Amino acid sequence: MKYTNLPHTNIEVSKICLGTMTWGNQNTETEGHEQMDYALDNGVNFFDTAELYSIPPHPDRKSDTEKIIGTWFKKSGNRDKVVLATKIAGKADFTKHIRTTGFDRASLIDAVEGSLERLQTDYIDLYQLHWPERNTNFFGKRGYKHEASDYWQDNIHQVLETLRDLIREGKIRHVGISNETPWGTMRFLEESKVHASLPRTITIQNPYNLLNRLFEVGLSEIAMREKVGLLAYSPLGFGVLSGKYLGGKKPEGARITLYPNYSRYSSDNAERATEMYNKLAQENNLSLTQMALAYVNTRPFVTSNIIGATSMKQLQENIASIDVELSDDVLTGIEAIHEQIPNPAP
Repeated sequence: MKYTNLPHTNIEVSKICLGTMTWGNQNTETEGHEQMDYALDNGVNFFDTAELYSIPPHPDRKSDTEKIIGTWFKKSGNRDKVVLATKIAGKADFTKHIRTTGFDRASLIDAVEGSLERLQTDYIDLYQLHWPERNTNFFGKRGYKHEASDYWQDNIHQVLETLRDLIREGKIRHVGISNETPWGTMRFLEESKVHASLPRTITIQNPYNLLNRLFEVGLSEIAMREKVGLLAYSPLGFGVLSGKYLGGKKPEGARITLYPNYSRYSSDNAERATEMYNKLAQENNLSLTQMALAYVNTRPFVTSNIIGATSMKQLQENIASIDVELSDDVLTGIEAIHEQIPNPAP
């Protein structure tokens, strides 16, 4: 395994982060425990979850993933070996079973307390805002369309004040954002620069993969200049970049087979690009999965690559990607495909 530090801290994290959002739905508690055992044994010390998980969200599975991690901590006694990240759910129709408010003080405190109880721990290493409260382009929206009727009162200062107080209480250590835009990222950074008592945003968790490199437009410069580490999610684009859906295949139990509405990476252009990436991988004796993950692993703005798996075989291949070296020919081939079909999946 390879390691880096969470920006602006001395906390060492693995370049591969264990994603967990299938646990409690596509994976059982026993399978989740098995994945954590294997990941930790293979050098993965960074786990990411959210109060929203498992996915798709459902009242009957509310926060089940955090509960599964909590029972593993209790059983294994491994809490001190793991850097743990979780998130507060934003306000949305699909989160009404969690709460109907946003990131006001009471909601943030309630969310942190709930996560601590379910995770069976007394602190969270990295606490993240799952998506912005304001209407903007995230979750597959390519561009920002301003709506004059949309009223959002800028409360970023107040949000950071509450997170600061939770840090002082020892309940969280650091803060991050997710599904954010360049404007939002700079607003959070601005507040902590102007007001020294407010916590600095150290990470951003956004999608990044061969089919969606939009992070490179604006956010990558912020990440490098401000030292805000990208925690890249969906590095295989809902599994599309494993190649398992090529040719119209619908593997039993696979995410898009089960939930065809998760179509973010399933456009005609995305399929064309995936076919081209698959051909490039085969020509260089790589699996598409290895090539796609290794590309993300080596980007200079990526702090950690959040992989997810529903089987141990997938988990093993995903973690092993850390040892894959991409040749100059492969990297040149990737850029050539990207020039032909740039960002087919927003």
